[in-house]
Amino acid sequence: MLKYSIIIPSYNENYNIPIVVGRLEALLVDFDWEIVFVDDDSQDGSREVLMELAREKPRVRFIRRIGRRGLASACLEGMASSAADVFAVMDCDLQHDETILPAMLRAFEEDSALELAVGSRYTGKGGGTGDWSKSRVFVSRFATRIGSIVRKTELTDPMSGFFVIRRDIFEETVRQMTGKGFKILLDIVLSAGRPLRVREFPYEFRTRQHGESKLDIVVAFEYLYLLADKILGRFVPVRFVLYVLAGLSGLVLHLATLGVLHKLVSVPFVTAQILATIVAMASNFLVNNSVTFRQQRLKGGLLLPGLVAYMVICGMGVVVNVQSAEYLFEQKIPWWFAGAAGALVGAVWNYAVSTHIVWTWLPSILKK
Repeated sequence: MLKYSIIIPSYNENYNIPIVVGRLEALLVDFDWEIVFVDDDSQDGSREVLMELAREKPRVRFIRRIGRRGLASACLEGMASSAADVFAVMDCDLQHDETILPAMLRAFEEDSALELAVGSRYTGKGGGTGDWSKSRVFVSRFATRIGSIVRKTELTDPMSGFFVIRRDIFEETVRQMTGKGFKILLDIVLSAGRPLRVREFPYEFRTRQHGESKLDIVVAFEYLYLLADKILGRFVPVRFVLYVLAGLSGLVLHLATLGVLHKLVSVPFVTAQILATIVAMASNFLVNNSVTFRQQRLKGGLLLPGLVAYMVICGMGVVVNVQSAEYLFEQKIPWWFAGAAGALVGAVWNYAVSTHIVWTWLPSILKK
């Protein structure tokens, strides 16, 4: 008999955790199974609930993660901690229909070649998205079509967070996965590099009853980030591309601010340039903090020290930029190439140093 592990990432789901456990106990009486909750240091009492359940129920265990967060990485950590033959992944918010889980697990016993079973909202065989708005359905379906460009495995719902996977596929793909964001299923099928043998099971997405949704507008961005990483990641880090794009947005803001201050308000050019530079740096910091370094973003009391450190680093980057360009120009290199090379060297400096100091070293020091 196969051994199954139900991997459930959780964050502030103290009301839902006991309900999920109770429902799975009633459904999986014919299987050899366990539940592994991977909790990202919830602050709503989830830890106490999980500890009590783990003490009372031998099938329940949990991993408490401190200082790291993310659905995809939580699922990977849960799988890596288990000795099961097959892993099921589902959310803790009760929006996935757990009643189809026995059929999904049984499919692996009936078909030894099956590699992946997916709960789908879009199979056309009875699935659905519940009370989703038309705009949310459109975005989800549009993202599904975009993903079909790069994936080799045909799925009607590659953004589903409800699936079952054989351990062999986890071991085959885990080192190629990004482990970032919310779309772990897509990460798996893109990392496999070959078509997987799949069976889909229709279900209707439920409305959340307890707790708050963890989704926001940046989740859509993380989906695009994942696709870009699979396409471009071998050539250039996608995070560096985002950093450069944030810098370009700062350049546009810089010029706009300079124009307003100098031309419309009659502020002296040098003063306007200094103020525009400060505004652009602050904008770059906020954009990078929200998007480029979303998984490590600074909050609360860390924002101001982070901003100051970022500005100091960027100020040093200007020096690196100018000196690099000046050196190349003195070597009779064309002015445009010297200028572009200096800008690139400065951007690499800013990215490398700010990554390690602003979003890695500084938070670890200030939180002590």
